[in-house]
Amino acid sequence: MTRPPRRPVNPLEAAEALFSPAKKVAPAPAVERRAPPNVKELVSLKLDSDVLAYFQEDGPGWQDRINDTLRAAMSDKD
Repeated sequence: MTRPPRRPVNPLEAAEALFSPAKKVAPAPAVERRAPPNVKELVSLKLDSDVLAYFQEDGPGWQDRINDTLRAAMSDKD
């Protein structure tokens, strides 16, 4: 039994095969995962250098102090 050639013999068919649009596979839908309550998330935040220096003056724990200040601002708004 003879097999058909693996590649097209006709140059026009070969060119069309090369430039035919690729089949697009739809990506799986993203699953939104909610973070458990009271879990800290890593973020990138731009702060003015003097604001950063103010919170870093007292040494380690400056990120927690910024978090506490932001939390206080949230409760002031309510």
